[in-house]
Amino acid sequence: MVELDGRVAIVTGAGRGLGREHALYLASQGARVVVNDIGVDNDGTGGDRSPAADVVAEIRQAGGTAVTNFDDVSSWEGSKAMVTAAIVAYGDLDVLVNNAGILRDSTLIKMSEDDFDEVIRVHLKGHFAPTRWAAVHWRERHKAGVVRRRNLVHTSSTSGIYANPGQANYGPAKSGIVTFSQIAAKELIRYGVVSNCVVPGARTRLTLASPGLTEIMEPPVDGFDEWDPANTSPLVAYLAGATCPFNGETFYAQGGTVRQLKSWTLVGDSIEHPVRWRLDELDQAMRAFVQQH
Repeated sequence: MVELDGRVAIVTGAGRGLGREHALYLASQGARVVVNDIGVDNDGTGGDRSPAADVVAEIRQAGGTAVTNFDDVSSWEGSKAMVTAAIVAYGDLDVLVNNAGILRDSTLIKMSEDDFDEVIRVHLKGHFAPTRWAAVHWRERHKAGVVRRRNLVHTSSTSGIYANPGQANYGPAKSGIVTFSQIAAKELIRYGVVSNCVVPGARTRLTLASPGLTEIMEPPVDGFDEWDPANTSPLVAYLAGATCPFNGETFYAQGGTVRQLKSWTLVGDSIEHPVRWRLDELDQAMRAFVQQH
């Protein structure tokens, strides 16, 4: 049985899309939720506190427990304040769902330095900084004798797995998040923390901004909507549960489908040489990889 009742969870980027659905679902399962969102547009500009406030109002209207938080996840002090806010509101923190993100697509040649830096900052640092402060708290609690399961759930993307053209900022950030999740899993398990990652296939503001996806993700007139972002939330809730058996794993979720992803693996046969290769010898030997491919 997945244990979520009474657990304290922060969900970043929870004002819209995937984050909104995760916050609503966790609250429906009895979790006490911190709804974090600064309300920026797709590209990270602007700011509107109403989406986060609306999600909290919806949770409370349904009988759940939630508070808003408007700290910037990619800010060192902002992330610390967000974790502190959860502890002040509910006395502790059990779950951190890192979900916030922005999009600034462009070809590599046309991409500006700012567009690259901002996407990396929001996605990659926006996963690292909250995790760092949550981990500090969990280590302190563990050393004080409060031993229980804590959960990190990170958000990657198919762009990070399949290397979409036009996303030389977003794709590497999302690939990096998977590796970051695995490192956190190895470092923090000693404090009772598990770290896992989800790769959603869902209709969100960010995916709908990608050329060609609007038509593919069009909601059906009748029947099951496989692109509904709410489809990913049960998996997030499962990975946030006190009995979650996984650590350092990544799962793809779309519609009713969940698949487990492998890390980088060596494929096929190797080429061997008893000493350092000569270039002409290596030229000949490397052809085996061409045939293998």
